[in-house]
Amino acid sequence: MMSMHDFIKECQEKVFSGTGISSDDAEKLFNLPDKDIGELARAANQITRDFNGNRVDVEQLNNIKKNACSEDCSFCGQSAFFNTGIDTYQLPPAEEVVIKAEKAKKEGAESYCLVAAWREPSPRDFEKVCNIIQEINDKVGISVECSLGFLTPVQAKKLKELKVKRYNHNLETSKSKFSEICTTHTYEDRLKTLYIARDAGLELCTGGIIGLGETRKQRLELALELATLYPEEVTINILVPVPGTPLELQTKLENTEIVRMFSVVRFLLPESVIKISGGRETNLNDSGEELLQSGANGIITSGYLTMGGNDSQKDMNMIKKIGLEA
Repeated sequence: MMSMHDFIKECQEKVFSGTGISSDDAEKLFNLPDKDIGELARAANQITRDFNGNRVDVEQLNNIKKNACSEDCSFCGQSAFFNTGIDTYQLPPAEEVVIKAEKAKKEGAESYCLVAAWREPSPRDFEKVCNIIQEINDKVGISVECSLGFLTPVQAKKLKELKVKRYNHNLETSKSKFSEICTTHTYEDRLKTLYIARDAGLELCTGGIIGLGETRKQRLELALELATLYPEEVTINILVPVPGTPLELQTKLENTEIVRMFSVVRFLLPESVIKISGGRETNLNDSGEELLQSGANGIITSGYLTMGGNDSQKDMNMIKKIGLEA
């Protein structure tokens, strides 16, 4: 019988050879004993370095519209369905966003993602967002990404014309878990927007949140779905329970479960940016050092949609400390 060591090496060789691992391989990797997780992580790190080098993709976000969203995603502090006490605001003037984009560039961010809390942009709001993007292009020169909810094909093409590099639209969780997390739209709705963005020539950023109460099998299910999409970027959030939401009392995932997810996703998607997103500062003891050596090669710095994050300089120092580059 093949040892766990030999099995991990065999899977790694499949990735290096371009064959790729099967769903059965991924399932076995996901279910390795805890004592073998360190070896799994080291193998994932070798894949990361081989395909992506030592560079860490550093991104900053701007939550440009923070308001009562019409969707009932049970983890979200911005949903109109839950009383979370979070401040709200509408779209800011373009010049305010430009100032923040300039700051992000100076702090070393490679990309700047504009995020809006709504189901989909109205024609009027979409026009305002396009104006913001144009102003950033003209005055800052940083790679712009967007996360604006559901898109029409016309809107996706317009974003491409404005040189938006990547569109973010997370699957959030596995298909089998989705209806427990959201009832106001479907998993298929989310996939449809990803297909629309891809058809318009936009790169894809998609992923989800782990720690929603899903099983390990459902985390594997999400990872395999992501592999079929082959996005240029995978963003993995670790739940931070928000008071007032249905998941406010959700218990934390074990660290080994978090490492499993990042490592196996790397085996499945050797060339993608795998980004440690929301929750790394509160769920991890090291703010992501271990995960950046277990398959991940990207972070979001300086805060998230409804919560703060590490200062950008602290994150840059962390990246340098572990021998990586930003």
